[in-house]
Amino acid sequence: MSDPIPFSSGNDPFDLAFAAARAAADAGEVPVGAVVLRGGMVLAVAGNRPRALADPTAHAEILAIRAACAAVGDERLVGCDLYVTLEPCPMCAGAISLARIRRLYFSASDPKGGGVEHGPRVFNQPTCHHAPEVYGGFREAEGAALLRTFFAHRRDR
Repeated sequence: MSDPIPFSSGNDPFDLAFAAARAAADAGEVPVGAVVLRGGMVLAVAGNRPRALADPTAHAEILAIRAACAAVGDERLVGCDLYVTLEPCPMCAGAISLARIRRLYFSASDPKGGGVEHGPRVFNQPTCHHAPEVYGGFREAEGAALLRTFFAHRRDR
């Protein structure tokens, strides 16, 4: 996605994030999707692509942040909100902080790999320069089910 598009306030940004997550799963990627919004405009939508891009940093959040930065022409996403289907890992939490994301909304918690409410809790560290407002648990059952189904199918192969 290259140009910002209007987003109706009556819609749920998680609809876009989950669509990106399902597309990632269809491509054999771990089903995580992310959306960056600012002022009613969708700046970026991305799904996980580490395998497709042969890039371990190609998480949905990183790709969405990169695209949103390109859309606004700045490395800072002041006033932007990020919606993600899974609690961000420590790498993504660091990028969220550096991008100065205003608010982070996520669906499913990630006790094993999360970096926001689990693991290193990046935003709670004294070395963190910017901590967004964090809201978790949105459509959590849907996010968790998407991941469980994906990994169950991978184990069945």
